[in-house]
Amino acid sequence: MVKITIDRPGCISCESCWTLCPDVFEQDPNDDLSSVTEQYRVDGNPAEGEVPDDLADCALEAADACPVAVIVVED
Repeated sequence: MVKITIDRPGCISCESCWTLCPDVFEQDPNDDLSSVTEQYRVDGNPAEGEVPDDLADCALEAADACPVAVIVVED
């Protein structure tokens, strides 16, 4: 499992992460900011998630593509 953290207040809703990795990231309908998809959230928190290793590359690609570097992916 890899841990995902999003600094949601810093998100600019550029769509990059949820376009590159829609299994892990989505646009929150309440505030339009990036969120971890409900399936992978930790304690229902849209800013924290844990995803299986087979989605790690996808999540890393999305984090690397984030223009404001608000996504952290950790082993």
